[in-house]
Amino acid sequence: MSRQNYTFTSESVSEGHPDKVCDRISDAVLDAFLTEEPEARVAAETFATTNRVVIGGEVGLSDQDKLHEYMGKIDQIARDCIRDIGYEQDKFHWNTCEITNLLHEQSAHIAQGVDASDNKDEGAGDQGIMFGYATTETPALMPAPIQYSHAILRRLAEVRKNGTEPALGPDAKSQLSVVYRDGKPVGVSSIVLSTQHLDEALTSDDIRLLVEPYIRETLPDGWLSDETQWHVNPTGKFVIGGPDGDAGLTGRKIIVDTYGGAAPHGGGAFSGKDPTKVDRSAAYAARYLAKNVVAAGMAERCTIQLSYAIGVSRPLSIYADTHGTGLLPDAQIEKAVDQIMDLTPRGIRSHLDLNKPIYQRTAAYGHFGREPSADGGFSWERTDLAEALKRAA
Repeated sequence: MSRQNYTFTSESVSEGHPDKVCDRISDAVLDAFLTEEPEARVAAETFATTNRVVIGGEVGLSDQDKLHEYMGKIDQIARDCIRDIGYEQDKFHWNTCEITNLLHEQSAHIAQGVDASDNKDEGAGDQGIMFGYATTETPALMPAPIQYSHAILRRLAEVRKNGTEPALGPDAKSQLSVVYRDGKPVGVSSIVLSTQHLDEALTSDDIRLLVEPYIRETLPDGWLSDETQWHVNPTGKFVIGGPDGDAGLTGRKIIVDTYGGAAPHGGGAFSGKDPTKVDRSAAYAARYLAKNVVAAGMAERCTIQLSYAIGVSRPLSIYADTHGTGLLPDAQIEKAVDQIMDLTPRGIRSHLDLNKPIYQRTAAYGHFGREPSADGGFSWERTDLAEALKRAA
Protein backbone atom coordinates (compact mmCIF):
# COMPACT_ATOMS: atom_id res chain seq x y z
CA MET A 1 0.00 0.00 0.00
CA SER A 2 1.31 3.47 -0.85
CA ARG A 3 2.29 5.91 1.88
CA GLN A 4 -0.46 8.22 3.10
CA ASN A 5 1.51 10.72 5.21
CA TYR A 6 4.58 12.34 3.66
CA THR A 7 6.07 15.52 2.15
CA PHE A 8 6.74 15.76 -1.58
CA THR A 9 8.62 18.53 -3.40
CA SER A 10 8.48 19.79 -6.99
CA GLU A 11 10.00 22.79 -8.75
CA SER A 12 9.09 24.99 -11.67
CA VAL A 13 11.03 27.56 -13.68
CA SER A 14 9.78 30.73 -15.34
CA GLU A 15 9.62 31.57 -19.03
CA GLY A 16 12.81 33.59 -18.56
CA HIS A 17 14.86 30.67 -17.27
CA PRO A 18 17.66 30.02 -19.81
CA ASP A 19 16.40 26.55 -20.70
CA LYS A 20 12.85 27.84 -21.10
CA VAL A 21 14.02 30.64 -23.39
CA CYS A 22 15.38 27.88 -25.60
CA ASP A 23 12.22 25.78 -25.36
CA ARG A 24 10.18 28.82 -26.34
CA ILE A 25 12.30 29.58 -29.42
CA SER A 26 12.26 25.93 -30.53
CA ASP A 27 8.47 25.77 -30.22
CA ALA A 28 8.07 29.12 -31.99
CA VAL A 29 10.06 27.72 -34.91
CA LEU A 30 7.77 24.68 -34.90
CA ASP A 31 4.64 26.86 -34.88
CA ALA A 32 5.95 28.92 -37.79
CA PHE A 33 6.43 25.84 -39.97
CA LEU A 34 3.09 24.31 -38.95
CA THR A 35 1.40 27.58 -39.89
CA GLU A 36 2.76 27.14 -43.39
CA GLU A 37 2.09 23.40 -43.63
CA PRO A 38 0.25 21.25 -41.07
CA GLU A 39 2.36 18.22 -42.01
CA ALA A 40 5.68 20.08 -41.63
CA ARG A 41 8.49 18.12 -40.03
CA VAL A 42 10.47 19.93 -37.36
CA ALA A 43 13.06 18.94 -34.79
CA ALA A 44 14.49 22.27 -33.64
CA GLU A 45 17.03 22.65 -30.83
CA THR A 46 18.20 25.95 -29.34
CA PHE A 47 21.24 26.92 -27.30
CA ALA A 48 21.57 30.30 -25.59
CA THR A 49 24.39 32.02 -23.76
CA THR A 50 25.72 35.56 -23.31
CA ASN A 51 24.57 37.64 -26.29
CA ARG A 52 24.13 34.57 -28.49
CA VAL A 53 21.41 32.15 -29.60
CA VAL A 54 22.15 29.13 -31.80
CA ILE A 55 19.32 27.19 -33.46
CA GLY A 56 19.93 23.84 -35.13
CA GLY A 57 18.15 20.65 -36.14
CA GLU A 58 15.97 19.44 -38.97
CA VAL A 59 12.98 20.88 -40.79
CA GLY A 60 10.97 19.75 -43.76
CA LEU A 61 8.28 21.20 -46.02
CA SER A 62 6.87 19.71 -49.21
CA ASP A 63 7.61 22.99 -51.03
CA GLN A 64 11.36 23.60 -51.11
CA ASP A 65 10.93 27.26 -52.07
CA LYS A 66 8.78 27.80 -48.97
CA LEU A 67 11.37 25.97 -46.88
CA HIS A 68 14.07 28.41 -47.94
CA GLU A 69 11.72 31.36 -47.37
CA TYR A 70 10.97 30.25 -43.82
CA MET A 71 14.64 29.72 -43.09
CA GLY A 72 15.01 33.46 -43.53
CA LYS A 73 12.44 34.14 -40.82
CA ILE A 74 14.20 32.26 -38.03
CA ASP A 75 16.19 35.26 -36.83
CA GLN A 76 13.08 37.38 -36.26
CA ILE A 77 11.19 34.48 -34.66
CA ALA A 78 13.91 34.15 -32.04
CA ARG A 79 14.07 37.90 -31.38
CA ASP A 80 10.29 38.11 -30.97
CA CYS A 81 10.39 35.36 -28.35
CA ILE A 82 13.19 37.03 -26.38
CA ARG A 83 11.40 40.38 -26.50
CA ASP A 84 8.09 38.92 -25.31
CA ILE A 85 9.85 37.15 -22.43
CA GLY A 86 11.31 40.50 -21.45
CA TYR A 87 15.07 40.41 -21.94
CA GLU A 88 16.67 43.81 -22.54
CA GLN A 89 19.88 43.26 -20.57
CA ASP A 90 23.22 44.62 -21.75
CA LYS A 91 24.48 41.09 -22.39
CA PHE A 92 21.23 39.50 -23.49
CA HIS A 93 18.95 41.83 -25.43
CA TRP A 94 16.37 40.80 -28.01
CA ASN A 95 17.57 43.41 -30.47
CA THR A 96 21.33 42.97 -30.20
CA CYS A 97 22.07 39.33 -29.40
CA GLU A 98 23.60 37.31 -32.23
CA ILE A 99 21.30 34.69 -33.77
CA THR A 100 22.89 31.77 -35.63
CA ASN A 101 20.57 29.56 -37.71
CA LEU A 102 21.96 26.08 -38.40
CA LEU A 103 18.67 24.38 -39.29
CA HIS A 104 18.81 22.01 -42.26
CA GLU A 105 16.53 19.73 -44.25
CA GLN A 106 15.19 16.60 -42.56
CA SER A 107 17.15 13.39 -43.05
CA ALA A 108 15.68 11.22 -45.80
CA HIS A 109 16.44 8.14 -43.69
CA ILE A 110 14.25 9.41 -40.87
CA ALA A 111 11.54 10.42 -43.32
CA GLN A 112 11.39 6.95 -44.89
CA GLY A 113 10.57 5.41 -41.52
CA VAL A 114 7.89 7.94 -40.67
CA ASP A 115 6.11 8.66 -43.94
CA ALA A 116 3.17 6.59 -45.05
CA SER A 117 3.50 4.72 -48.36
CA ASP A 118 1.49 2.32 -50.50
CA ASN A 119 2.43 -0.70 -48.41
CA LYS A 120 2.51 0.69 -44.88
CA ASP A 121 0.87 3.14 -42.51
CA GLU A 122 2.73 6.17 -41.17
CA GLY A 123 5.21 5.03 -38.56
CA ALA A 124 6.32 6.52 -35.27
CA GLY A 125 9.01 9.17 -35.55
CA ASP A 126 11.23 7.38 -33.05
CA GLN A 127 11.33 4.48 -30.66
CA GLY A 128 10.65 5.19 -27.02
CA ILE A 129 8.43 5.08 -23.97
CA MET A 130 5.91 7.76 -22.98
CA PHE A 131 3.98 8.25 -19.76
CA GLY A 132 0.82 10.06 -18.78
CA TYR A 133 -0.48 10.63 -15.27
CA ALA A 134 -3.52 12.06 -13.51
CA THR A 135 -4.61 12.37 -9.89
CA THR A 136 -7.62 13.78 -8.06
CA GLU A 137 -5.52 15.91 -5.72
CA THR A 138 -6.11 19.14 -7.70
CA PRO A 139 -9.03 20.35 -9.87
CA ALA A 140 -6.78 20.06 -12.95
CA LEU A 141 -6.14 16.40 -12.00
CA MET A 142 -2.44 17.19 -11.54
CA PRO A 143 -0.04 16.62 -8.64
CA ALA A 144 -0.28 19.58 -6.28
CA PRO A 145 3.44 20.41 -5.87
CA ILE A 146 4.11 20.99 -9.57
CA GLN A 147 0.72 22.56 -10.29
CA TYR A 148 1.13 25.27 -7.66
CA SER A 149 4.84 25.77 -8.37
CA HIS A 150 3.79 26.64 -11.93
CA ALA A 151 0.92 28.83 -10.72
CA ILE A 152 3.22 30.97 -8.55
CA LEU A 153 5.57 31.73 -11.42
CA ARG A 154 2.76 32.40 -13.87
CA ARG A 155 1.28 34.92 -11.46
CA LEU A 156 4.63 36.65 -10.95
CA ALA A 157 5.12 36.78 -14.73
CA GLU A 158 1.70 38.41 -15.10
CA VAL A 159 2.43 41.23 -12.66
CA ARG A 160 5.92 41.70 -14.10
CA LYS A 161 4.72 41.99 -17.67
CA ASN A 162 1.65 44.16 -16.97
CA GLY A 163 3.80 46.70 -15.14
CA THR A 164 2.45 46.09 -11.63
CA GLU A 165 5.84 44.86 -10.39
CA PRO A 166 8.48 46.38 -12.69
CA ALA A 167 11.31 45.47 -10.30
CA LEU A 168 11.00 41.77 -11.19
CA GLY A 169 13.12 40.23 -13.93
CA PRO A 170 12.22 37.38 -16.31
CA ASP A 171 14.35 34.61 -14.73
CA ALA A 172 12.87 32.76 -11.75
CA LYS A 173 12.53 29.36 -10.07
CA SER A 174 9.99 28.14 -7.53
CA GLN A 175 9.90 25.05 -5.34
CA LEU A 176 7.15 23.78 -3.05
CA SER A 177 7.30 21.06 -0.42
CA VAL A 178 3.71 19.91 0.01
CA VAL A 179 2.53 18.00 3.07
CA TYR A 180 0.20 15.05 2.52
CA ARG A 181 -2.10 13.58 5.16
CA ASP A 182 -4.17 10.49 4.41
CA GLY A 183 -2.95 10.77 0.85
CA LYS A 184 -4.27 14.31 0.33
CA PRO A 185 -2.29 17.58 0.06
CA VAL A 186 -3.04 19.76 3.08
CA GLY A 187 -0.26 22.32 3.39
CA VAL A 188 3.17 23.63 2.44
CA SER A 189 6.13 22.99 4.71
CA SER A 190 8.58 25.12 2.70
CA ILE A 191 8.67 27.57 -0.19
CA VAL A 192 11.77 28.34 -2.21
CA LEU A 193 11.62 31.21 -4.67
CA SER A 194 14.55 32.73 -6.52
CA THR A 195 13.60 35.58 -8.81
CA GLN A 196 15.67 37.97 -10.84
CA HIS A 197 15.27 41.64 -9.89
CA LEU A 198 16.32 44.74 -11.77
CA ASP A 199 17.16 46.96 -8.79
CA GLU A 200 20.50 46.01 -7.28
CA ALA A 201 19.59 47.71 -4.01
CA LEU A 202 16.83 45.20 -3.24
CA THR A 203 17.59 42.65 -0.54
CA SER A 204 16.16 39.17 -0.06
CA ASP A 205 13.78 40.60 2.54
CA ASP A 206 12.62 43.26 0.06
CA ILE A 207 11.90 40.63 -2.56
CA ARG A 208 9.93 38.53 -0.09
CA LEU A 209 7.75 41.52 0.79
CA LEU A 210 7.14 42.02 -2.93
CA VAL A 211 6.29 38.43 -3.89
CA GLU A 212 4.61 37.06 -0.76
CA PRO A 213 1.14 38.51 -1.44
CA TYR A 214 1.08 36.89 -4.88
CA ILE A 215 2.19 33.55 -3.48
CA ARG A 216 -0.49 33.66 -0.78
CA GLU A 217 -3.25 34.44 -3.28
CA THR A 218 -2.12 31.57 -5.51
CA LEU A 219 -2.04 28.77 -2.91
CA PRO A 220 -5.19 27.19 -1.43
CA ASP A 221 -6.51 28.69 1.79
CA GLY A 222 -4.93 27.23 4.90
CA TRP A 223 -1.87 25.78 3.18
CA LEU A 224 0.50 28.36 4.66
CA SER A 225 1.12 28.50 8.40
CA ASP A 226 3.54 29.97 10.92
CA GLU A 227 5.60 26.78 10.50
CA THR A 228 6.03 27.21 6.74
CA GLN A 229 9.67 27.94 5.91
CA TRP A 230 10.33 30.69 3.38
CA HIS A 231 13.53 30.89 1.32
CA VAL A 232 13.27 33.87 -1.02
CA ASN A 233 16.41 34.69 -3.02
CA PRO A 234 18.41 32.80 -0.39
CA THR A 235 21.78 33.59 -2.00
CA GLY A 236 21.14 37.34 -1.95
CA LYS A 237 21.14 39.46 -5.10
CA PHE A 238 19.88 37.99 -8.38
CA VAL A 239 20.32 40.73 -10.97
CA ILE A 240 22.21 38.92 -13.74
CA GLY A 241 19.73 36.37 -15.07
CA GLY A 242 18.78 34.40 -18.15
CA PRO A 243 21.33 33.11 -20.66
CA ASP A 244 23.82 35.77 -19.58
CA GLY A 245 23.93 34.20 -16.11
CA ASP A 246 23.70 30.54 -17.16
CA ALA A 247 23.59 28.87 -20.57
CA GLY A 248 20.28 27.45 -21.75
CA LEU A 249 19.37 24.43 -23.88
CA THR A 250 16.16 23.01 -25.29
CA GLY A 251 14.78 19.99 -23.45
CA ARG A 252 16.61 20.21 -20.13
CA LYS A 253 13.51 20.72 -17.98
CA ILE A 254 11.51 17.58 -18.74
CA ILE A 255 10.36 17.00 -15.15
CA VAL A 256 9.21 20.62 -14.92
CA ASP A 257 7.34 20.04 -18.20
CA THR A 258 5.42 17.03 -16.89
CA TYR A 259 4.57 15.97 -13.32
CA GLY A 260 7.31 17.36 -11.14
CA GLY A 261 8.69 13.91 -10.36
CA ALA A 262 5.38 12.60 -8.99
CA ALA A 263 5.10 10.25 -11.99
CA PRO A 264 7.53 8.73 -14.51
CA HIS A 265 8.77 10.61 -17.54
CA GLY A 266 9.68 8.86 -20.79
CA GLY A 267 12.96 9.16 -22.59
CA GLY A 268 12.42 12.35 -24.57
CA ALA A 269 11.77 16.07 -24.27
CA PHE A 270 8.89 17.81 -26.04
CA SER A 271 9.79 21.30 -27.25
CA GLY A 272 10.76 21.86 -30.87
CA LYS A 273 9.35 18.52 -32.04
CA ASP A 274 6.48 18.20 -34.49
CA PRO A 275 3.69 15.77 -33.52
CA THR A 276 4.96 12.89 -35.69
CA LYS A 277 7.55 12.58 -32.92
CA VAL A 278 5.84 10.30 -30.40
CA ASP A 279 8.12 11.65 -27.68
CA ARG A 280 5.67 14.52 -27.73
CA SER A 281 2.36 13.39 -29.21
CA ALA A 282 2.17 10.03 -27.43
CA ALA A 283 3.05 11.68 -24.11
CA TYR A 284 0.10 14.00 -24.72
CA ALA A 285 -2.09 11.01 -25.59
CA ALA A 286 -1.01 9.16 -22.45
CA ARG A 287 -1.91 12.19 -20.28
CA TYR A 288 -5.23 12.47 -22.12
CA LEU A 289 -6.08 8.84 -21.43
CA ALA A 290 -4.93 8.92 -17.80
CA LYS A 291 -6.89 12.11 -17.16
CA ASN A 292 -10.04 10.63 -18.68
CA VAL A 293 -9.69 7.46 -16.58
CA VAL A 294 -9.61 9.63 -13.45
CA ALA A 295 -12.32 12.00 -14.70
CA ALA A 296 -14.55 8.97 -15.34
CA GLY A 297 -14.27 8.03 -11.68
CA MET A 298 -12.52 4.78 -12.52
CA ALA A 299 -9.53 5.59 -10.28
CA GLU A 300 -8.16 8.33 -8.04
CA ARG A 301 -4.71 8.03 -9.67
CA CYS A 302 -3.70 6.62 -13.02
CA THR A 303 -0.45 6.16 -14.92
CA ILE A 304 -0.53 5.17 -18.60
CA GLN A 305 2.57 4.02 -20.47
CA LEU A 306 2.83 3.69 -24.26
CA SER A 307 5.81 2.33 -26.21
CA TYR A 308 6.73 2.66 -29.89
CA ALA A 309 9.31 1.60 -32.47
CA ILE A 310 10.49 3.93 -35.23
CA GLY A 311 8.62 3.28 -38.46
CA VAL A 312 5.98 1.12 -36.73
CA SER A 313 2.50 2.61 -36.46
CA ARG A 314 0.87 0.71 -33.58
CA PRO A 315 2.16 1.00 -30.01
CA LEU A 316 4.14 -2.04 -28.94
CA SER A 317 2.58 -2.01 -25.49
CA ILE A 318 -0.06 -0.25 -23.39
CA TYR A 319 0.30 -0.31 -19.61
CA ALA A 320 -2.02 1.09 -16.94
CA ASP A 321 -1.42 1.42 -13.22
CA THR A 322 -4.08 2.88 -10.92
CA HIS A 323 -1.85 2.56 -7.85
CA GLY A 324 -4.40 0.56 -5.90
CA THR A 325 -7.15 3.16 -6.39
CA GLY A 326 -8.91 1.61 -9.41
CA LEU A 327 -12.48 0.38 -9.40
CA LEU A 328 -11.58 -2.03 -12.20
CA PRO A 329 -8.55 -4.27 -12.83
CA ASP A 330 -5.74 -2.37 -14.52
CA ALA A 331 -5.70 -4.89 -17.39
CA GLN A 332 -9.33 -4.00 -18.10
CA ILE A 333 -8.44 -0.31 -18.30
CA GLU A 334 -5.61 -1.12 -20.72
CA LYS A 335 -8.06 -2.84 -23.06
CA ALA A 336 -10.57 0.01 -22.76
CA VAL A 337 -8.12 2.78 -23.67
CA ASP A 338 -6.93 0.79 -26.68
CA GLN A 339 -10.52 0.41 -27.88
CA ILE A 340 -11.58 4.04 -27.65
CA MET A 341 -8.59 5.79 -29.24
CA ASP A 342 -6.46 5.12 -32.29
CA LEU A 343 -2.96 5.26 -30.82
CA THR A 344 -1.06 5.28 -34.09
CA PRO A 345 0.88 8.53 -34.66
CA ARG A 346 -1.64 9.70 -37.24
CA GLY A 347 -4.54 8.60 -35.05
CA ILE A 348 -3.21 10.62 -32.12
CA ARG A 349 -2.63 13.70 -34.26
CA SER A 350 -6.11 13.46 -35.74
CA HIS A 351 -7.92 12.81 -32.47
CA LEU A 352 -6.15 15.62 -30.60
CA ASP A 353 -5.88 17.89 -33.66
CA LEU A 354 -2.16 18.37 -33.16
CA ASN A 355 -1.15 19.61 -36.62
CA LYS A 356 -1.70 23.21 -35.56
CA PRO A 357 0.61 26.03 -34.38
CA ILE A 358 -0.30 25.52 -30.72
CA TYR A 359 3.04 24.70 -29.16
CA GLN A 360 4.78 27.96 -28.26
CA ARG A 361 2.37 28.39 -25.33
CA THR A 362 3.41 25.02 -23.88
CA ALA A 363 7.06 26.00 -23.50
CA ALA A 364 6.70 27.38 -19.95
CA TYR A 365 4.56 26.56 -16.91
CA GLY A 366 3.92 22.96 -17.87
CA HIS A 367 2.49 20.99 -20.75
CA PHE A 368 -0.22 19.53 -18.52
CA GLY A 369 -2.83 20.85 -16.11
CA ARG A 370 -3.73 23.74 -18.43
CA GLU A 371 -7.15 24.72 -19.78
CA PRO A 372 -7.95 23.50 -23.31
CA SER A 373 -8.49 26.46 -25.64
CA ALA A 374 -10.90 27.08 -28.49
CA ASP A 375 -8.14 27.04 -31.12
CA GLY A 376 -7.07 23.51 -30.16
CA GLY A 377 -4.35 24.32 -27.66
CA PHE A 378 -3.98 21.81 -24.82
CA SER A 379 -6.54 19.51 -26.47
CA TRP A 380 -5.05 16.64 -24.47
CA GLU A 381 -6.49 18.23 -21.32
CA ARG A 382 -10.08 17.55 -22.41
CA THR A 383 -12.12 14.96 -20.52
CA ASP A 384 -14.45 14.09 -23.40
CA LEU A 385 -13.55 10.38 -23.37
CA ALA A 386 -14.82 9.70 -19.87
CA GLU A 387 -18.20 8.26 -20.90
CA ALA A 388 -16.71 6.19 -23.73
CA LEU A 389 -14.20 4.74 -21.28
CA LYS A 390 -16.94 3.69 -18.91
CA ARG A 391 -18.79 1.94 -21.73
CA ALA A 392 -15.66 0.22 -23.06
CA ALA A 393 -14.62 -1.00 -19.62
